[in-house]
Formats: sequence, structure tokens, C-alpha cells
Amino acid sequence: MAQQATELRYAVRLRVVFKYFGQLCLVLAALTLVPLAVSLIFGDIPISLRYSVVIGGLAALGGGLARLKAPARVQANEGMVLVTLMFLFTPLVMSYPMMGSGLTFPDALFEAVSGVTTTGLSTKATLVNAPQTFLFARAWMQWYGGLGVVVLSLALVMQPGLVAKGLAVTEAESDDLIGGIWAHARRALVVYGVLTALGIIGSLFAGIGLFDAVLYTFAAISTGGFAPHDGSLAMFDWPAQMWISLICLAGAIPLALYYRMFKEKQRVAVDFLQLRAVLIASLIVALAVGASMRLSAGMAWPQVFRHAPLLALSAQSTAGFSSMPCEQLDAGSKLILIFSMLAGGGAGSIAGGFKLLRLLIAASVLRLIILRTCLPKHAVIQPRLAGRRLQDEEIRAALLLIVLFVTIVALSWLPFVAMGLQPAGLAV
Repeated sequence: MAQQATELRYAVRLRVVFKYFGQLCLVLAALTLVPLAVSLIFGDIPISLRYSVVIGGLAALGGGLARLKAPARVQANEGMVLVTLMFLFTPLVMSYPMMGSGLTFPDALFEAVSGVTTTGLSTKATLVNAPQTFLFARAWMQWYGGLGVVVLSLALVMQPGLVAKGLAVTEAESDDLIGGIWAHARRALVVYGVLTALGIIGSLFAGIGLFDAVLYTFAAISTGGFAPHDGSLAMFDWPAQMWISLICLAGAIPLALYYRMFKEKQRVAVDFLQLRAVLIASLIVALAVGASMRLSAGMAWPQVFRHAPLLALSAQSTAGFSSMPCEQLDAGSKLILIFSMLAGGGAGSIAGGFKLLRLLIAASVLRLIILRTCLPKHAVIQPRLAGRRLQDEEIRAALLLIVLFVTIVALSWLPFVAMGLQPAGLAV
């Protein structure tokens, strides 16, 4: 059987990979024009020159590779290679202009990787006196990094099934990956752009300055959490903090829901299941964190009511913003936030984590296993979710991803503990 599978599998065609990688380079060159323009506006000429070199190199490389003749059809394994190349190549290229802000190559690479992957971690101890171009570039990378995850990772790799239908991927689109990419790109770009514009406008009404409004919205809608100030959200009043948190929540909801609701006037059960899951999970986390703050840390009720919802929304969306110094959080609150970020938002959203939809699939299977213990042997029951029968392949894929995700997190966490750091010290 294994030998037959080996003989039947499709090899990755390098010509196809190079051609579409060249197109991605051209897209990246176009995206880099934005921080170049910002650097010129703020008069950061040395940084402008670095961005010009990057744009020229990307245009030359992309223009050459994009001319290659290759089949229009892209296989799933070739799509995964392209996604991997995007996440490896983009931070390497963007490290060069970021070094113009005084960072060493390792620090610039870390910052770029954190931006493109919408992680939000930073090696900088303080952002005081940091160049405005640098602050904008970080947030901009998170913005298009979040969009790239949806458009490339999901549109290229998803196959027909429950999760695919929840992302508005039809079976025809799944059979034609390039057609699926363009369909997803149009939908995601429309939704993402509208949410970003609304986020900026709302931030201005909340009393946030224009530059900060743009940067916080970029970091919030991408659920990346790159704040342009050391205090994250602590520098704002509660209305501004809540608005930014709501932008994070908007990014944790499947983008397909917005498109179908307002463009196609359709309602899909999976979309609303995920919406309810995100809202309920955020409420549960807020109550749990609030209880821990009150009982373990002895925090006053006004502080609990202010910070617990904000931290819950930030954690469930995996944005990582904080309305209070993280060192003031008790261990219980940190642990709750860790598990919240582990699950993340809805499938097809910008949020990280293994996604709540997969958690619901796992819960449905567990419920079925328990239910079968009290049923006759000849009883026939099937796992269902949102009124639809779950396919065996969907269940296996969801459980496997959860197991792999948790395993990678655990293996990544152990070295930090071995080096003497507190087990919950890196939670937020």
C-alpha cells in the first residue's frame, strides 16, 4: 500500500513553484512601496534607500521568474511549498530596511519574522525614540502578513469539507487552486480593507491620533499586537481600549461570515456556530480571568471589570495587547490566557491558535464516544456539527492538527523552562 501511494503521488514541479514565487515577489515589491512612501514622508532617507534596493531586487527577481512558462494548475503540495517560501523569504528581505533603524541583523530578522507571522513579540526593550518608519513598517508587515495567511495558506491548501465550506471554498475552487486563490483574494481583500477602514475611523472617534490609529488598527485587525508604545493599551482611556479590543475580535471572526452576510445575503450554519463560539469563549475567559484577579491577586472590582474583558478579547483573538502591566497578573490569569490563545479564533479568521472550530469537532467526537457507552451495540449514531454530518477525513484532520499544535507548543516551551524561566512567565 505504501509503495502504491509513493508511485501515485505528484512530485513538486520546480518550474511551477518558481513562476508563482516570482509573482509573490512582485506582490511583495508592491506592498513595500507603502513603507517607502512613509519613510519619505518622515524624512528617513537612509531607510528609504534601503527600501528602494529591496523593491528593485524584488522587481527584478519576480519579473524574471514570473515569465517562466508553467502549467496554470497548482498542486496542493506546491501550494504548501509556496506558503513556506513566503514565510521564509519575506522576513529575510524585510530585515535589510529594518536594520536601517539601528537593529542588528538577528534583531531585525526576529522583528520581521514576528511581524509577517503576526506573532507580535519584539527584542526591543523600549520603543521610545524609535523611528516612526520602523513603527509603521512593523504594523504594516503584520497587516499584510495576516491577509497573506488567509489568502495563501488557506486558499492554496484547503480541500473540500466542513472547514472549507466554512471558508466559502467551493469544491470547484478547491479543484482549481489558482482560481480559488483569486476568488479568496478578492473576498478577503474587500472584507479586510473595510474592517481596517472602519477600525481607523472608529479609533479616531475614540480619541486616538491618526498615526497611532493606523498602527493600532493594523496590529489589531491582523491580531498581531505590535503596539507603537511601550504601554500597549495602558496609555489610552477605557473607550479607546475597548474599541481596539473589538477590532481584535473582528479579526478573530471568519472573514467569510462578513462577505456572505453583507455581499451575498447568505447565512451559513458553520459561520454562526463559529461566531457564537468566539463570543462565548471570550465571555468565559473574561469571567475566569476576572475571578482569578479578584480571588488570587486581590484586585479591586473596578480594576477587574476594566481589565478582564480587555485581556480576554485580546487573548481569544491572539492579538496580545494588554491594558495593564503583565507582571501584575497572577499566575492563574496567565494560565487562563495561555489556554485561550492556544484555541484562538474561528477557522478562516486572522487569529492564531488551532481554531475553535477544530475544538468543537474534537468535542463532538468526545461526546459521541461517551454517548456510545450507554447505547445498544447496534445503535447507529454519527458525529454532527452545525446540522451537518462530519466526515472521517475532517475529524482526522482536525484532531491531528490539534495534537501537532499542542505538541509543537510543548516542545517549544520546554527549552525556556530548562533555561530557568518561570513556566508561565512568557504567557503575555
